[in-house]
Amino acid sequence: MCLPTWDAVLGYEEKRNKVIRKLRAGYPRFLLHPATARLFAEAEKGLADNGMKVVVFPTRDVAQRAQRFVEKRSRSASRIASYEGLQALIVSEDDFPVAMEYWRYTGEIVSSRQAEHILQGEGNSEFRTTSLRKRLAKLGDYSPENVYLYENGMAAMFAAHRALNHLLPGRKTLQLEFPYVDAMRVQNHFGNGVVFLNEAIGESLDEALRRIAKGEFSAVFCEAPSNPLLRTVNLAAVSKVCRQGGVPLVVDDTTCSVANIQVDRYADIVTTSLTKWISGRGDVMAGQVTLVPGSAMYSELKEFFDGDCEGGSRLYASDARVLARNISGFAGRMRKSNKSGEMLADFLSEHPAKLYNSIKRKGGGYGGLISLLLKNRKKSAKFYDALRISKGPSLGTDFSLACPYTLLAHYDELEWAEGCGLDRHLIRISVGSEDASDVIERVREALDSI
Repeated sequence: MCLPTWDAVLGYEEKRNKVIRKLRAGYPRFLLHPATARLFAEAEKGLADNGMKVVVFPTRDVAQRAQRFVEKRSRSASRIASYEGLQALIVSEDDFPVAMEYWRYTGEIVSSRQAEHILQGEGNSEFRTTSLRKRLAKLGDYSPENVYLYENGMAAMFAAHRALNHLLPGRKTLQLEFPYVDAMRVQNHFGNGVVFLNEAIGESLDEALRRIAKGEFSAVFCEAPSNPLLRTVNLAAVSKVCRQGGVPLVVDDTTCSVANIQVDRYADIVTTSLTKWISGRGDVMAGQVTLVPGSAMYSELKEFFDGDCEGGSRLYASDARVLARNISGFAGRMRKSNKSGEMLADFLSEHPAKLYNSIKRKGGGYGGLISLLLKNRKKSAKFYDALRISKGPSLGTDFSLACPYTLLAHYDELEWAEGCGLDRHLIRISVGSEDASDVIERVREALDSI
């Protein structure tokens, strides 16, 4: 997917026909891959009556969770039917958008490779994920039996949320710092809601720490650092009171990757989107949950995830095979992105990173993610249009990617996002493994054009 101009981004968000009709693909949780759309259509032909729609999910457990979500929101009935080894949720046309909200928010989706194989009448080829889990575990010095693989990063985060709401029911979660958009929606729409602390500093953080120490929450969620504002929570202080209050701490390390930071010394659960830096190619989705043996809840969490993620992996075999191929060279690719990202950051401005240094691995860097604002906001569109870098809504690929993040992630809630510190003109650049001087020159060229 490429949205090459500022106006194309606005057209996508506003569903302008001239943009939408040109799209061939998009991020698979937000926009159905053509193969997955064909799978839905074929299932609909075989299972649905007139006026009904079908959403295909990977397992019956997932379909039942989606059914409960839809029926709670719409208060209308739906049904589940088996289809080619998968599970189809059959809903009314009015309820179809709600079912697709579940698809997007939770990430519990059918991959395009699986859809293609079913459409072509091919079976799922075997792929043992034991070696893949070992390789992923080695990246963070984890034990392979504590690594669980999910369909994507959001599915991993949703699994952590489900686990903790199961073990500590009836409580809200706490979100520290501004998170990735759907992480907040999972906490809002599932469980008992969320308390959101936009800036985890000062008196607000002190009050949150007191509430955590009292055991008020079912879990504390945060990203290290946050995306896209790149702020780092004081994890040492948060972890200390979480242990006092018996509140599990979930830390997502996607933004800078396990190559650069070590958060398992503080967290009870670490979540990761393998779709990003670790895969690096933008051609497969996967997520990881890592359990920390030192957690007071380790035994209960281990029991939950052993049941939820049978055999340690819910990845479709062909997706697991591609991920295994893509992991090769991850450490070297990350070093290049670290170097280029830091050079680009130095070129643009100086920035503090004291709390980040407390979780930085020995020999690690600062990652390749840059968030920037032009002093003259009115020139943001011209800069973005002139920037000769691939334009897309992801991060962590070998090739650099740019997007107007706030517009893409929060277009329907811009005033709220800006109140949280996300300027609507914020541009995010994920620096790939290209030569740093080339990336800087492309940014310089775009700046000079305005």
